[in-house]
Amino acid sequence: MQRCLAIILFSYFCLVLAMAQDRSHARSMVITRYGIAATSYALASQAGAQVLARGGSAADAAIAANAVLGVAEPMMNGMGGDLFAIYWDAESRKLYGLNASGWAPKGLTIEHLRAKGVASMPEYGIDSVTVPGVVAGWNALHQRFGRLAWREIFQPAIYYAENGYPVPELIQAFWASAAGVLQQPTVLLRDGRPPALGEVFRNPDLGNALRLVADGGAKAFYQGEIAEALLRTSKALGGTLSGEDLAEFSPEWVEPISTTYRGWNIYELPPNGQGMAALEMLNIMETTPPSSAGPLSVAELHKKIEAMKLAYADLYRYNADPRFAKVPVKGLLSKEYAELRAKLIDPNKANCHVLPGEPPASETTYLTVVDRDGNIASLIQSNYAGFGSGITVGGMGFVLQNRGALFSLDPAHPNALSPHKRPFHTIIPSFMERGDQHVGFGIMGGPNQPLAHAQFVSNVVDYHMNIQEALENARFTIGRGRGCDILIESRVSPEVRRKLSSMGHALKVEREYSTSMGRGQAVLHDSRHDLNYGASDARADGSAEPEPPPIHW
Repeated sequence: MQRCLAIILFSYFCLVLAMAQDRSHARSMVITRYGIAATSYALASQAGAQVLARGGSAADAAIAANAVLGVAEPMMNGMGGDLFAIYWDAESRKLYGLNASGWAPKGLTIEHLRAKGVASMPEYGIDSVTVPGVVAGWNALHQRFGRLAWREIFQPAIYYAENGYPVPELIQAFWASAAGVLQQPTVLLRDGRPPALGEVFRNPDLGNALRLVADGGAKAFYQGEIAEALLRTSKALGGTLSGEDLAEFSPEWVEPISTTYRGWNIYELPPNGQGMAALEMLNIMETTPPSSAGPLSVAELHKKIEAMKLAYADLYRYNADPRFAKVPVKGLLSKEYAELRAKLIDPNKANCHVLPGEPPASETTYLTVVDRDGNIASLIQSNYAGFGSGITVGGMGFVLQNRGALFSLDPAHPNALSPHKRPFHTIIPSFMERGDQHVGFGIMGGPNQPLAHAQFVSNVVDYHMNIQEALENARFTIGRGRGCDILIESRVSPEVRRKLSSMGHALKVEREYSTSMGRGQAVLHDSRHDLNYGASDARADGSAEPEPPPIHW
């Protein structure tokens, strides 16, 4: 009898264990009563968690983690790039938006480029450089939401810059693939080569620049020793950057834009970023119910792909710096306009030639942090292309972004190059909430971002996935040829892929967890139970790192 009971109990245990392990995602969520920092690099997540443990806010931890990422992922981000953030203040229950994207130098004009024989915006080099906004963005976040001393926040990044860190797998691969963009000499190529996997990389020049910022604040970057190095570098390469371009720049606090999706409130930042495309795509998707066959079914994928094309056609037609152009955001995000756009979707056939509508008038790194009080920082920062413009600031160890490449040289286009104008921007942080659930999330990857956001939201709302599962679920993204070109992960079944191809979608199959789909992070604060959840994409070298509790040993 005892043996039979033991066999029954063992069988039950095996069944429960199998059920617990039967899941479609690779990692578990982090769950804690304390804070969480989720980034694309484990040591940056750890730095954010350490700042939280010292009493720092979500803003403090986000800045600290971002500074470490600038050391460890120099091709993706750093002090030469731009920054956007959404910040949820739990006490006031208010959402803040920060646009810290830099403007074009006054001397960088269409006429200036045409006089040089340039017919389209340069993708790389000094004429693709706009004023870096990240340090001003850090300063704005810290002044409004910081708790720790400014200097303290940068100590982890300074440590890794001066003492080095072993280069991990995906960062090493990105480094090697983008190294050809770098103009030498540069501290970022040791003996003319990228670091090997596991090689300890040090950047003392960047350590010096970080110390200058830690000691002198944002002024050291825009008016001090770093500014002087920026201007020397620009002048040596025939650039137009001036001291006034740097000193007169300041970031802008903005009101997030939003839509509703099946009872959830979804937030993005307004133009010059591309967040409105994610919201328009969700509005179009909402016009029909989610497919009962699942998120990776033919019907659901076809609907999302076609909704993406419609939203992106509008994005590329209308998006620009709203200080220079009228962007019809209200019309683009109206539910009535979504109904009209949705009628253009043929449920049985791909549309390869999507045109923008007429709305009614009216390389990148992402991180997110939640602190123990429930404040959430959703922050994204980038150089644009890998290693940006390819130009390393002399003696400072960081590259300058190439955001200017996204301007148009067509004077009639809303996004036409103009002095002190901000270019079309791809990097977008996001936030969603319903009741006591508050989620900061983002997924990197240039034009991939709006459609990846929409897929994440649908996974959570339509298919009730947790935030880790929603990040990791197989995704599609836009192909290089646009039109019907689609990249899709191999975890989407061959049968579904064959059916989509027969409908006219030109699919290119990527690996199971392809970095082409972007790399995402997410945190969730449950204000009812006072719990925090964290998730980090398996497509990156990162982690969601919990704040250590105050244990007295």
